[in-house]
Amino acid sequence: MQPTTIETKTSGETVTKTEIKTKKIKIAPAEPKTVMGKKLADSATPPNAGDLIEGSVIAIDKKGLFIDLPPFGTGIIYGREYILARDVIKKINIGDKVSAKIVDPKNADGYIELSLKEARQALIWTEAEQAIMSKVILELPIKEANKGGLIIDWQGISGFLPASQLKPEHYPRVEDGDKDSILAELKKLVGTKIAVSIIGAFPKEGKLIFSEKNSVEKDKTATVAKFKVGDEVEGKVTGMVDFGVFVKIDEGLEGLVHISEIDWALVENPKTRFKVGDSVRVKVIEVKDGKVSLSIKALKTNPWAEAGKKYKKDQIVKGVIIKFNRHGALASIEEGVAGLVHVSEFGSDEKLRAYLELGKVYPFKITLFDAANQKMTLAFAGEKK
Repeated sequence: MQPTTIETKTSGETVTKTEIKTKKIKIAPAEPKTVMGKKLADSATPPNAGDLIEGSVIAIDKKGLFIDLPPFGTGIIYGREYILARDVIKKINIGDKVSAKIVDPKNADGYIELSLKEARQALIWTEAEQAIMSKVILELPIKEANKGGLIIDWQGISGFLPASQLKPEHYPRVEDGDKDSILAELKKLVGTKIAVSIIGAFPKEGKLIFSEKNSVEKDKTATVAKFKVGDEVEGKVTGMVDFGVFVKIDEGLEGLVHISEIDWALVENPKTRFKVGDSVRVKVIEVKDGKVSLSIKALKTNPWAEAGKKYKKDQIVKGVIIKFNRHGALASIEEGVAGLVHVSEFGSDEKLRAYLELGKVYPFKITLFDAANQKMTLAFAGEKK
């Protein structure tokens, strides 16, 4: 093969010649030829391994790519680094400006060894950090789901969107927090696109953390500000969980009616009381940290107010057993007014349940009655076996 000469320019002057011999490109590292060029090279801070540097592409071969890096010399991407970046290199033309990461400031042949792939990764992480600071909203597809959340890819980097960072309409509302049920709900989102923002970037682990909540944070803050404690509003039931009911009270805003705020009477399972789509009137009882807490029972007459006029300590009453717990049994003396029959009165849980049956009525003596704090304790007044 006849030698071929390629001329390149550094600081406006032709300084390098390339000889191609037996399928191998050899580009001599650029040296400043003028007094000014020499001074610039001497005064400039030499690059170090790990630095990002930019230059113009001056030659491309099947095994290497050469970049002009004035005043320091010529950079080269070859070997493993060339293979790793070949998909990017296919789109590069001579004269293009590219950023690369320095692997070796001066190898045995005098070139500055570069990595295009590492530079691209470094730039992506920088972009991720900027996206966090700017709270950029990204429309991205969901790739996978696991029991903790969703997997999303951004510019070739795998990221995680925890279930806790999902908007209310996407949050998996399942009974008892069953992990398999949560996973089944999350899988329904795979393949769909959602608006998210990056809230965490960890280059060493190669991970990103996303949030869907941040994408509506400003709008939600403004919406929440419209409500204050004491407001009564109409809402739609959007979901039921073991700890309460979610009610949509405005566009993009849901509030929670905790199970203890559903009724004055004992509520075991909210799903037996409501279904999705039900209209319900609620009262705002707390607005805090961008969340609105609601109550249904606050709009009903407090039965303890009337009960305070009818009952007192040491009075004998009849009560129906409505629930067992680790402290004993709950007995209701009227709708919404219940007291505890402590297990210690019977010696053991087994003996208590032998005397008292769920749903049956028994005589009790009131040992404590505090209507203001809605507290009552009872003692069994029937005959013990």
